[in-house]
Amino acid sequence: MSTEKVLSFFKEITRVPRESGHEEKMQEFLRKFASERGLDCKTDGVGNVLITAPATKGMEKAPTIVLQAHQDMVCEKNAGVQHDFTKDPIKYEIEDGWMIAKETTLGADCGIGIAAALTVLDSKDIKHGKVEALFTTSEETALVGANGIKPGFFTGDILLNLDSEDEGQIFVGCAGGLDTVASFPISFKELPSGAVTFKFGLRGCIGGHSGDDINKDRANPVQLIARFADKALDSGAELCDIEGGNRHNALAREASVVLAFPKFEEEKMTGLFNATVVDIKNEYKLTDPGIEGYAEPAAGIRSAVETHTAKAVVSSLLGCLHGVLAMSHSVPGMVETSTNLASVRTDYNGKKIEIATMQRSNVNSSIGYAAQRVASCFKLAGAEVVHSDGYPGWEPRTDSEILKKAVASYKRLFNKPPEVLTIHAGLECGLFTEKYPKLDMISFGPTLRGVHAPGEKLELASLDKFWALLVDILEHA
Repeated sequence: MSTEKVLSFFKEITRVPRESGHEEKMQEFLRKFASERGLDCKTDGVGNVLITAPATKGMEKAPTIVLQAHQDMVCEKNAGVQHDFTKDPIKYEIEDGWMIAKETTLGADCGIGIAAALTVLDSKDIKHGKVEALFTTSEETALVGANGIKPGFFTGDILLNLDSEDEGQIFVGCAGGLDTVASFPISFKELPSGAVTFKFGLRGCIGGHSGDDINKDRANPVQLIARFADKALDSGAELCDIEGGNRHNALAREASVVLAFPKFEEEKMTGLFNATVVDIKNEYKLTDPGIEGYAEPAAGIRSAVETHTAKAVVSSLLGCLHGVLAMSHSVPGMVETSTNLASVRTDYNGKKIEIATMQRSNVNSSIGYAAQRVASCFKLAGAEVVHSDGYPGWEPRTDSEILKKAVASYKRLFNKPPEVLTIHAGLECGLFTEKYPKLDMISFGPTLRGVHAPGEKLELASLDKFWALLVDILEHA
């Protein structure tokens, strides 16, 4: 069976709303799929769906294989784009061998994994033992499905996670992570008469996945807008609003600050901003060449954040750790520990400014240490800091039988060995081992680029190879 069927299922999936925490339509889609084909299907208390297909003829003694993908997608769009992820289908194009969504995320993470599993379940000619297709919920936010799954929901001892993003690589371990959120209580003061307010912003940053792309030296507009705001506050401006970034697990792409100052300071402030943008564009001309700045009047604003707190917020954003904290000494070239300064929001109703960050590490003890370091920066500035429960990393199994068989399959198909790696992104596999300690797992997938950001794309040639590998593993497991 060709990959056209996989792609056909994925195109159907792009029309199903499935933002994290709102996967009801996806669950309906999966249950309908199973019902139409007479396949066993069940759903647990956290929305995980399991569809089971019996072994094909002659494969009854083969081991049960769990095919696993997550139902949800990161829903991001460019500023000004009219797209409602609760009802609008994803708009995509096929261009130069890639399937791409130019103004939104595509959802190939992990929609293509869902599509591959459905194609196996739908097939009449793929040889396989009993297959249990597991579709988990809210992987992109709090790994709700993997956290909430109960022992016995599935029966297989071999799991193929279909959520990786580089064809030719098989992953046997991943980073764990947690979120660190800082909140600054704020009070407001009335602006003096004659003050003008301007919005200064940065946009056009590449963004990306906070695990896979953290080592690519891309611009962080949240930190860079604080770079300008710090200078502006020192020059007498008042902070009225600061916004930037969105998802904790995505690199920020846009940020803005609204400042107030006397009318006669307008030329000075816009000049300071323009000079800062020139420096930023020069510094990131190779790694983030699309970044641009804009300045425009901001009408209707009558108050500013109290000065001491405003300076504390801006200084802590400027001083917060962001990026790679440690490289692995056991796996050359792999990021071991990192932190992402993800977003900042001014909450007028709650009277607070909230800053979200995420720490990752392939060494579990280093996750907490990284979070402790980030928290210290904000605590020193007077913020209240809370940490999420986090999730564990996935420790590789050196005696993995499914890894040996997958490597053999890859060699048989493509006359060369795959790379066997651990990944700095988070996968659900670490949580599965807590409930199913005997699980033998690997993760692989086609090549995706720009995940978690508009412009996400799927390389179609790599989809052919990914599918061929999956079919061969099922036949020879």
